[in-house]
Amino acid sequence: MEQTAIHTAVSLPVMEHFYTIQGEGFHQGRAAYFIRLGGCDVGCVWCDVKDSWEADRHPKQTIEQLRDQVLQTPAEMVVITGGEPLLHNLDELTAILQQAGLETNIETSGSSPLSGSWDWICLSPKKFKAPLPEVMPHANELKVIIYNKSDFAWGEKYAAQVATGCKLYLQPEWSKANEMTPLIVEYIKANPKWELSLQLHKYINVP
Repeated sequence: MEQTAIHTAVSLPVMEHFYTIQGEGFHQGRAAYFIRLGGCDVGCVWCDVKDSWEADRHPKQTIEQLRDQVLQTPAEMVVITGGEPLLHNLDELTAILQQAGLETNIETSGSSPLSGSWDWICLSPKKFKAPLPEVMPHANELKVIIYNKSDFAWGEKYAAQVATGCKLYLQPEWSKANEMTPLIVEYIKANPKWELSLQLHKYINVP
């Protein structure tokens, strides 16, 4: 399902936005305002937000509206996610958020060109559409989803491409967490450069 990059300077298709805690990775447990953008050309079979895939299904909001909604909360950190958020040019969105004193984080597969100014980039590569090589060095965090045993070796391929100091996480795919988590624990014990990421928000039932 091939799409071309969607570029907009003023408004973006927003599937949902909400204030919660970050449930995964390096910033797990921190309060965060999530903005989930519509549009994705990666198409993971196990995706839990497939409604986000078609950008045209979601109403557009201006970057000023998004900023103002964040500022109605005590949020200090904003996480831009999707879908695949880098299908959109995010330069102006991150600029207006940072001008408001907000920390900008992104969760991306890295399959589209990097745009925006980021305090933290979580790169979660997918087998369905590989990350662009030029995105890899910018990752602060590499999060590899473990769906089956072959994903360990696949994740090592990307761990070798990120910058020194990039945090490395293995996260079980939610529907296979009971099966994969024990394997991840043993793998991390044997390969301690990796850390465990769990979808904490699903365990405690928050968005």
